[in-house]
Amino acid sequence: MARTLFDKIWDGHVIADLGNGFVLLHIDRTLLHDMSGGKALAEAAEKGYAPPQPRLIYGTPDHTMSTRPGRTDKTYPPGEPLLKSMRETTSKYGIKLFDLGQDGNGIVHVVGPELGLTLPGTTLVCGDSHTSTHGGMGALAFGIGSSELVHTLATQTMVQRKPRRFRASFEGSLPVGVTAKDMILHLIGEVGTAAGTGHAVEYAGSAVRSLPIEARLTLCNLTIEMGARTGMVAPDDTTYEYLAGRDYAPKGALWDRAVAHWRTLPTDADAEFDREHTIDMRNVAPQITWGTSPEHVIAVDRAIPDPAKGPEEKRAAWEAALRYQGLEPGRPIEGTNVDWVFIGSCTNSRISDLRAAASIAKGRRKADHVTAWVVPGSERIKRQAEAEGLDRIFVEAGFEWREPGCSMCLASNGERVPPGKRSVSTSNRNFVGRQGPGARTHLASPAMAAAAAIKGAIADVRKIG
Repeated sequence: MARTLFDKIWDGHVIADLGNGFVLLHIDRTLLHDMSGGKALAEAAEKGYAPPQPRLIYGTPDHTMSTRPGRTDKTYPPGEPLLKSMRETTSKYGIKLFDLGQDGNGIVHVVGPELGLTLPGTTLVCGDSHTSTHGGMGALAFGIGSSELVHTLATQTMVQRKPRRFRASFEGSLPVGVTAKDMILHLIGEVGTAAGTGHAVEYAGSAVRSLPIEARLTLCNLTIEMGARTGMVAPDDTTYEYLAGRDYAPKGALWDRAVAHWRTLPTDADAEFDREHTIDMRNVAPQITWGTSPEHVIAVDRAIPDPAKGPEEKRAAWEAALRYQGLEPGRPIEGTNVDWVFIGSCTNSRISDLRAAASIAKGRRKADHVTAWVVPGSERIKRQAEAEGLDRIFVEAGFEWREPGCSMCLASNGERVPPGKRSVSTSNRNFVGRQGPGARTHLASPAMAAAAAIKGAIADVRKIG
């Protein structure tokens, strides 16, 4: 029987059929961060359970750590006890912790693929909704809640109901100025934030196959923003070339065996999906969100939508979003004044993202009224960017060069956009208050964010070059 990529990984990890559609899955990797990692390990211990396979669990502090240059674990006091708990509990069980300032530290969804912890065909979980990011490597990755995390730490298994299968295909070549961030925002704009509910999404098509790995990670990162359980891209030679030689990737004969297995994973030609959606890349332009949901998105050269002309069931939400964002319908969104620019997060903080932003910032100067931060996704990316001189490009353009971490993506480390201020952000959520109470967030690609910093307003990156 023909099977999809998702079916093949799922079937290979089922331990037991629990009935009523639920199964017990083996979990190959559990990733921990400071917000919930120490707490979950402590709770499992209180219940009398120790991790059965600590070698399959890895941790890194990212959510509550300050990204201020020269930071320590005391720079943001509320984060210190969380890191202390994480250090104590991981040390107790011999779990590898990539601690602050160490090689391997960074945003959990950045360092997993970077270190080769994330492998095709594996199951991976983390107590963070954007764990879908790892699907860009051909892994089946779930963001899980606190009780599920405790269960997984105690048993290396997880109870799940099998999602339905959704294939989103992007056909054609990427137009000038269009990135993976624009692709996924365009898709969410077309299908809505509830379209993926109860589904596992496979991204396919010629445009996806042409993407490098870091772009595939960005594509899968926002899967959760359309309500889906997980997102995936089939592994191929691009995946294997990225993984070869990574710290935790298989080596020697094991590598050969692994690649041979990975080549069996892509969806069979005649496999069926429960839902299909295809996008012609000729219709995709650089995107910018205008409201308070990722589905509130338009091409940067379009006018701000008029709720009176929108779907009746969405008019109230559109009106509320425009009030919060302080925008008028019908006006061009390009040229809207910007106060802050944030380049970072598990969506867009990788070296290719920083290179793209630096290509816009190079030789230019940010607008005086804009505060612009660049926050690398990991220690390794920070060091690579500095070796390439990207940090100097940003600093000379007036941007702040920060330490790795989640930072202003969700503002859980105290780094916030002030109330009423407008931000262009490369992160994944523009919810009310996401970047701080009263903050107005517009999601965009790294190049678009850098262009906004230079212009002091929402700008079309295609006009800057």
